[in-house]
Amino acid sequence: MLTANTVSKTYAGKKLFIEVSTAFAPGNRYGLTGPNGSGKSTFMRILAGMLDPDTGTVSRPRKTAYLKQDHTEYDDCVVLDTVLMGNAPLWAAMQERDAIHVAGDESDEAGMRLAELEGIVAEEDGYTAEPEAEALLEGLGLPPDLHRVPVRELSGGNKVRVLLAQALFGHPDCMLLDEPTNHLDLDTIEWLEEHLLQYSGVLVLISHDRRFLNDLCTHIADIDFETIITYPGNYDDMVRTKAQARDRQVVQNAAREKKVSDLKEFIAKFSAGTRASQVQSRKKLVEKLQPSDVKRSNIARPFIRFEVTKESGRNVFYLQDTAVDYGNGTVWQPLRATVSRGERIGLIGKDGAGKTTLLKLLAGQLQPGTGTIEWGHEVKVGYLPQEHEDQIEAGSTIDRWLHGYKPGADLQDIRHLLGRMLFKSDEGTKPTGTLSGGERVRMLMCKLALQGGNLLLLDEPTNHLDLEGCSALAEGLAEYKGTLVVATHDRNLLAEGCTRIWRIADGEVLDFQGTYEDFVARYGH
Repeated sequence: MLTANTVSKTYAGKKLFIEVSTAFAPGNRYGLTGPNGSGKSTFMRILAGMLDPDTGTVSRPRKTAYLKQDHTEYDDCVVLDTVLMGNAPLWAAMQERDAIHVAGDESDEAGMRLAELEGIVAEEDGYTAEPEAEALLEGLGLPPDLHRVPVRELSGGNKVRVLLAQALFGHPDCMLLDEPTNHLDLDTIEWLEEHLLQYSGVLVLISHDRRFLNDLCTHIADIDFETIITYPGNYDDMVRTKAQARDRQVVQNAAREKKVSDLKEFIAKFSAGTRASQVQSRKKLVEKLQPSDVKRSNIARPFIRFEVTKESGRNVFYLQDTAVDYGNGTVWQPLRATVSRGERIGLIGKDGAGKTTLLKLLAGQLQPGTGTIEWGHEVKVGYLPQEHEDQIEAGSTIDRWLHGYKPGADLQDIRHLLGRMLFKSDEGTKPTGTLSGGERVRMLMCKLALQGGNLLLLDEPTNHLDLEGCSALAEGLAEYKGTLVVATHDRNLLAEGCTRIWRIADGEVLDFQGTYEDFVARYGH
């Protein structure tokens, strides 16, 4: 059992939660939810013992695993050793055992200690540890040739895979996973889901992947109103329950207000008469019947819409045996495809397959090594890159930066657009250099909305968005009247927003004319 007892935490002057007491039971899988800034990661770190609460205590199982967030912490370690470190008792016993052997100590004391250490290794399944660790790494998409290299030689995405394997390793009693699907492709997310469904300990996870939470979670622990409320069921169940509870409170308040109005009418009519005792009793009842506060839910969804200023021609672009040079060859085999107005293409494939390269090619940031791109009439491109820090000018404010992309727009209209994207009224003057990752993405989406492009190129647009932001984006793209090419591992977005799938694998592009669900039914993930 994992328990938090009267835990409170204030961060940067904001009260995140006050005297929270909650418990997480073995065999249940909990999604920890709440909007950006609500304190999810802070509470997770408190549960893991990485951060002290202001007040209260946490009781956790002896073997509690936490998905580390510092991707450079193990740069000097070998990949396989880093995973084995996930079982601290086993790793310590193996290191001490090896040190005794290297020292050549043949004393009786050393012999007794070696026997103790071998007992620990056996108890912790140490004799099958390496095969287990290798199986986890392969399941998470890290091939065997990378298992014995230093972590520093890996890409950022592969470092995340190593840290995730470390958290999964060693049969922990409790696992705390903060955004475990970040940087994972669709195949690996499916593998991780299946692995976690077999887990019997305490599982608490944070994710912006709505389908991941819906498929996996038995309970949702939602940070709301400075406390944590646990709901049975998955994320969609929780949203419905919260909405129903609020609706019931509104109905109850309306009934109370009607009753109070009737009582006040009686009091006013008979306060000066002979029915003084009845008047007093009704005054007391009025005090008891005051409506309860209907607190606003923490589920805040932006309103994302991309309007098309001017429609493109029927054919948007044509790839004529097009490829991009990379090293001694091309990223993928020359591609031939025609994209028509209104098509919505979902671009999928493993990391490094070439999805970003293809989007950069269409955005004009790369030139084809072979073949050509023929553009249709009046095509206007809106591009959201995956790495966008250098896209935003420092030393400006949000509203002024956006105004530069549509100088004829009224500043109030821009602030209204920002409000739809959950920027509060005074946040339009916020310096661009101080924005969080989620704020940058929402501001860049405001830019796309202002530009009115008829071809949107989006590279992992759900990165840095919370659950409701991802859902709002899927709805907005489903309403978009232009043409779309989007690289994403968000299955909801693929299912709701795409009508055609391009999968890049083994240097080839498979062009599937149909929905994502049809693609999965035919080819799997």
